[in-house]
Amino acid sequence: MKEYFKVDEWKIIEEGFDPHYNMVAESVFSLGNGRMGQRANFEEAYSGETLQGNYVAGVYYPDKTRVGWWKNGYPEYFAKVLNAANWIGIDIWVDDEQLDLAKCDVLSFRRELNMKEGYLQRNFRAKTASGKEVEVEAIRFCSMVDDEAGVIKYSITPINFESEITITPFIDGDIMNKDSNYDEKFWDEVSKAIDADNGYVQLRTKKTGFEVATAMKFTIEQDGKPLETKSNPIQKKKYIAAEIKLQAKQGQDITLTKYAVNVSSQNYSAADLVARSTDVLATISAKGFDTMLAEQAAAWAEKWKHNDIIIEGDAAAQQGIRFNIFQLNQTYTGEDDRLNIGPKGFTGEKYGGSTYWDTEAYCVPFYLATAEQKVARNLLLYRYKQLGKAIDNAKLLGFKDGAALYPMVTMDGTECHNEWEITFEEIHRNGAIGFAIFNYVRYTGDEAYLTDYGLEVLIAISRFWAQRITWSAERQQYVMLGVTGPNEYENNVNNNWYTSTIAVWCLKYTLEVIGKMKQANQPKYNDLTVKITFKEEQECERFADIIGKMYFPHDDRLQIFLQQDGYLDKEQILVKDLPASERPLVQKWSWDRILRSVYIKQADVLQGLYFFEDNYDIDTIRRNYDFYEPRTVHESSLSPCVHAILAAKLGDIDRAYQFYLRTSRLDIDDYNNDTEDGCHITSMAGTWMSVVEGFGGMRVKDGVLSFNPLLPHQWRAFSFQVGFRGALLNVRVSGDGVSIKNTSAQNIAVKVYDASHAINAGSEALIKSNSAS
Repeated sequence: MKEYFKVDEWKIIEEGFDPHYNMVAESVFSLGNGRMGQRANFEEAYSGETLQGNYVAGVYYPDKTRVGWWKNGYPEYFAKVLNAANWIGIDIWVDDEQLDLAKCDVLSFRRELNMKEGYLQRNFRAKTASGKEVEVEAIRFCSMVDDEAGVIKYSITPINFESEITITPFIDGDIMNKDSNYDEKFWDEVSKAIDADNGYVQLRTKKTGFEVATAMKFTIEQDGKPLETKSNPIQKKKYIAAEIKLQAKQGQDITLTKYAVNVSSQNYSAADLVARSTDVLATISAKGFDTMLAEQAAAWAEKWKHNDIIIEGDAAAQQGIRFNIFQLNQTYTGEDDRLNIGPKGFTGEKYGGSTYWDTEAYCVPFYLATAEQKVARNLLLYRYKQLGKAIDNAKLLGFKDGAALYPMVTMDGTECHNEWEITFEEIHRNGAIGFAIFNYVRYTGDEAYLTDYGLEVLIAISRFWAQRITWSAERQQYVMLGVTGPNEYENNVNNNWYTSTIAVWCLKYTLEVIGKMKQANQPKYNDLTVKITFKEEQECERFADIIGKMYFPHDDRLQIFLQQDGYLDKEQILVKDLPASERPLVQKWSWDRILRSVYIKQADVLQGLYFFEDNYDIDTIRRNYDFYEPRTVHESSLSPCVHAILAAKLGDIDRAYQFYLRTSRLDIDDYNNDTEDGCHITSMAGTWMSVVEGFGGMRVKDGVLSFNPLLPHQWRAFSFQVGFRGALLNVRVSGDGVSIKNTSAQNIAVKVYDASHAINAGSEALIKSNSAS
């Protein structure tokens, strides 16, 4: 764990420049608006270690798969979000010396991410090799109002000299992904142009044929006065720039305001992209920087009004949760059901920006409670629209009759992952899709989703489970062979408890929904059975037989569910007995050693106990938690939040707090030495869950919202907002009890500490806590 950034409740602050932390800072200070985003690269040149990253949502490339030994069923490519044209670039030359913090003496440096108003600010003073000192202030943001646009205000002031300064704003499309499997560049040039104060580059992706026009327009002021300057237009391959030479005067700032847009053929015809970019540039430049910044602050104020979490008395915890919520809002807005949430969002290239099961397991709860219902619905529709490809994916692996296996990694529904132990065996991801449908309907009451879309997906998933299991004559039970559970430090195991549990749950839920749909809308059900050739009697009988005869590994002596067959054969050395120098294991140990060890990457059995807690008594949850948590190394970002929620349920407030702090500050403090690859966006939704479901004890049971809060000792109070079926609630938990304010026009009944309370529109209820009553 590192403590590099300053603690502030509304900001992330870096004071002083350490190049060894630069790639971590580039990730942490990343910006986005759901449509575009970029890492916190410097505007001016930087020859030190950096990962240049600019991204346009939904634009991807099928990079050729790179494997040493091909296996039947492997995907042909790994789809990845592309590093797009660099729009932030501004080269600065002082006489014949280029401004580059890797080559200058950095006298002072401060970088600040203002999460409240949604912008990044950087101030530094640097001295060139010849002794010239400059002071720079740069402010930029990706607009939440004009979501195809970003803007930069870049000011440079000579401190101890007067000479020529050359400022060159540019767009560079001749870039490549760091994670390119064969060092291939993925963009071809379509067209480009540059005039006195504006220009564009239009690029087309190879193979997929996406086109993006990246355009810029700029103004220059000196000492606060607009300058009419002549620029020297520059054109190179996939590159345009405007070179401006100025006589700099000591103490007088020169300010370049650079407006930029990214417009994509996803949203417009390729032939219209340049015209569209020109229109957007005209709109935002007419507003001006100050108006755009004010609009940005107002847009973020509206977001914070609905999803802020306030923690009183613990600034580090407060900073952590706001950083997580900020990045989630930058990554996904829910306006476009063609888009989803990559594990790194707009902060890095790792995982290719593709969709994983993280979305269904972790992100759906966040958006259910903090956004309009359509946002979570769009996440589900994303999967429904890819059902055909999930069926095709299952066919490649030998399944038939409409069985669907959703991909582990995808952009468009096609499997893009090519590690056999995950591609073929981490099939529990199918269950997360089904659970998200259940979770959505449970929370919203939108039963129509089941009849319109959900049941078709559930039947296809259940058909997969019905074919994937094996009948064991020896046991006289069904078994689940050759799988990888959520704990990816165990591959190709038999009878992973979680995988078998979620498979059986899917079958049960599918049968339940079939019964509901037949009762609610028999004609529509009949149409569905014809569409998918569903043989109800035969297939439902098969589902029921598996439910009744499934084998689940269990240890009678310890009274715990076994993660998989043979887990107790491993040497049972706890994490606390591991030398710190040997962690993280994935960076220090061989894969063979990891696979033979007892250590768990992330919640596995405990993932199932979190999902299906109502099926188990508190003692069962406690026994399993106390056994598995000491063996868990939490080297997945998805792990600490589940442990925090379960610890809170068990009343273990100290462990819950420690896991909350770890999940909320995972990237800020670089717990796993991997923040430089990008932030862990999907697990950030788990951080929100740690507060709301963990400390807030929020659940939905039988259509009723309930709370059983706990207050960490380190906090004076905490509060959060949730929307539920048209009602908007502010919940505040303190030592005195629970305050729930209904800020909507709709009455609602909730449960607090298992007692019912009616909270009318515009009213507030005060409930004494169990300890305070």
